[in-house]
Amino acid sequence: MTRTPPYQLIIFDWDGTLMDSEARIVNCLRKAAMDAGMDDQTDDFFSNVIGLGLREAIQQLFPRASQTEVENMTDTYRHHYLHHDQTPSALFAGTTRILDQLEQSGYLLAIATGKGREGLDQSLKASGLKGRFPITRCASETRSKPHPQMLEEILDFTGLYPADALMIGDTEYDMLMAANIGMDRLGVSYGVHPVERLQQHQPIGVLHQITELPGFLHQQTPSITGTDND
Repeated sequence: MTRTPPYQLIIFDWDGTLMDSEARIVNCLRKAAMDAGMDDQTDDFFSNVIGLGLREAIQQLFPRASQTEVENMTDTYRHHYLHHDQTPSALFAGTTRILDQLEQSGYLLAIATGKGREGLDQSLKASGLKGRFPITRCASETRSKPHPQMLEEILDFTGLYPADALMIGDTEYDMLMAANIGMDRLGVSYGVHPVERLQQHQPIGVLHQITELPGFLHQQTPSITGTDND
């Protein structure tokens, strides 16, 4: 007998889902804010906006900032992140092995991230995952989460429909983005937002480690497509 996978495409968020990069992002946001003369804030203050596009994140952090101040902080953040900040960022344990298993099982893989293109490309290269995803979409080249445009563009590229795909992420922005296009979503509890915030947007489940993903997907495939007697 053969199980029919419920999805053809698995779309991952990057920061907080595949890579443990919260500390680096928080550090760079703090440096950008303080360089602009803003008061220092807690780590939680900055981490709350991880997942949004950079401009949208800064606007949410500092709603009274002028357009010029937002632009300056955006440029300063990129400068720190791409060229100076050395805060360690690594893939969560087991990530490469899980991606290997998904590929071997026939799933298409994609990334939908609030990172900019330069930042994602740098991270993909550093992590050894460059070339592993047929399509990646970034907030710098489309609309920020929770708008579903990056998911729409991934579906257009693959020729698939929302029902064919699963979005996996660690923030409510990921969950809401998928909900806005009618796509199933799966939360992870080890990233930025607590489980309670994820569950507000009706994920089909919440993983506590990325290594739980193959088993979770297996449980979602009850339909039998054939037997040895066919």
